[in-house]
Amino acid sequence: MSGGAQVRAGIVVTGTELLTGLLADRNGPWVAQQLGGLGVEVATLLCVGDRPDDLDSSLRFLASQQVDLIVTSGGLGPTADDITAEVVARFAGVELALDEAMEERIASILARFTHLSRFDAGAMRAANRKQALIPRGAATVDPAGTAPGLVVPVDGGPTVMVLPGPPRELQAMWEPALATAPARAVLDRAHPYVSVLLRLFGLPESEIADTLREVGAEADLSPLEITTCLRRSELEVDIRHRPGAEPVRDKVVAEIAQRHDQYLFSSDGSSIDDQVAQLLADRRIGLAESCTGGLLGGRLTERAGSSAYVAGGVVSYSDAAKTELLGVPAGMIERHGAVSPEVARAMADGALHRLEADLGCAITGVAGPGGGSEAKPVGYVCVCVTTAGGAVLARDLVLPGNRADVRERSVTLAMHMIRQLLGEGADGGRTRTPSGGR
Repeated sequence: MSGGAQVRAGIVVTGTELLTGLLADRNGPWVAQQLGGLGVEVATLLCVGDRPDDLDSSLRFLASQQVDLIVTSGGLGPTADDITAEVVARFAGVELALDEAMEERIASILARFTHLSRFDAGAMRAANRKQALIPRGAATVDPAGTAPGLVVPVDGGPTVMVLPGPPRELQAMWEPALATAPARAVLDRAHPYVSVLLRLFGLPESEIADTLREVGAEADLSPLEITTCLRRSELEVDIRHRPGAEPVRDKVVAEIAQRHDQYLFSSDGSSIDDQVAQLLADRRIGLAESCTGGLLGGRLTERAGSSAYVAGGVVSYSDAAKTELLGVPAGMIERHGAVSPEVARAMADGALHRLEADLGCAITGVAGPGGGSEAKPVGYVCVCVTTAGGAVLARDLVLPGNRADVRERSVTLAMHMIRQLLGEGADGGRTRTPSGGR
C-alpha cells in the first residue's frame, strides 16, 4: 500500500442495471465526495455488472494501483446475483462464516414486515442466512435495510468497505462503517484537504482557464488541485490543497475575484439556493411559470422551511391561463406574443398581487425543440422579477442547449435575478436590464 502520507482509495459500484442505463449511479459520486472530505485521494471509480469475475477483476486492479481502501456498493441482497460478500471474501483469502447474531438481527427486521408472512418461510430463512454470511475477520455494520455492511481487512492488501446499493441505506451506514476498527486504521492516516469553493455565473469556463494559465506563469500552482466544472449552469472552481499552500491559494482566489468580480457570487461555498433562501427571509415570493412548468417552484421548495417564503406559484402554460389566473391582458399577448418582455412583466406583477407576495418572478420562453421563429428562436427566454415597492429587474436572451438545458438554465437565471434584486435592494422602482440582456 502507499507508503507516503497520502491515503488513496478506489470505488467499485456494482449493478448490471447501471451498465444498461436503466438507473444512474448515485453512490459513486457521493462516496467520492465523502472520501475527499476526509483527505482521501480517490484514484479510480469503477462500475461493474453483477458478475463474479468482473467484480474480482476490479478489486485486483485497484489493489495493483496501490490503493489503501476500496469501497464497494451493491450486491448485498438475498438473491443469486448478490455476490459481493462472496467475491470480497475470496479476494481477501478468507472463508465466509455464519454470524448468528447478525442472522437474528436480520430476522427481527424482516419480522416487522407482516406482508412477507404469506411467502415461503423456508425461502425467507435461506435468504436471511445468505445475508448473514460474513468474511472471517470482517467488522460488520448494522443494516439500514436488511443487508449488513462489511469492512474487510486484507492481509497485504487494501481494506475493503462493502456497503449496500440503495443510496438511502448506503448513506445511513456510512458513518458507522467509518467508525469500525479496520476503517479507522486506514483513515486515521489521512490528512484532510483545505478547500475553497468559488461559484461564478455567466462566465465561460475558457475564461477561468485563461486566468489560471496566466497566474500559473507567475506562481507555482503545483501545490494546488484546481477543478473547474459547470453545475446547474454555474461555474464552480474548487481549489484543494494540503496545509501550507495557503499563500498561493490566496493569490489564485484574489486574481479570480479581481478579474471576474461581476460574475463571482460566492467565495465561501454557499450556493445560489442558500443565498436566495437567506435573502427571502421575512419576505414572500409568488411565481408565474410558462416554459419551465413549475421547475422554479420546485427549486425554491427543495429545502425544508421554504413555506415561510414561497407564497405559491402558477404554471400558466396556455395564453388563457396567463389571462385568467394572472390577469395578463389578452390584447398584450396578441400584440407582443406570449413570449415577450411585456408579458413576462405582466406575469410577474400578476403573481405578486394575486398571491399577495412581496415580490413576483415570471419566466416565459421558447424551450423547443419546435415553436421558434427568426425573431424568437428556440432558447429565447424572458424573465422578470418585480417587488411590491416597484423595483423591476428584467432580462430576455437566447439560452443555448436542448429543451432540458433551456428550462434548467432559465430557472438558474431567475434564481440569480432574485438574488441580484434583493441583494441590491429596491431602488425606487427603476427598471433594470442586466448586461447581456437584449
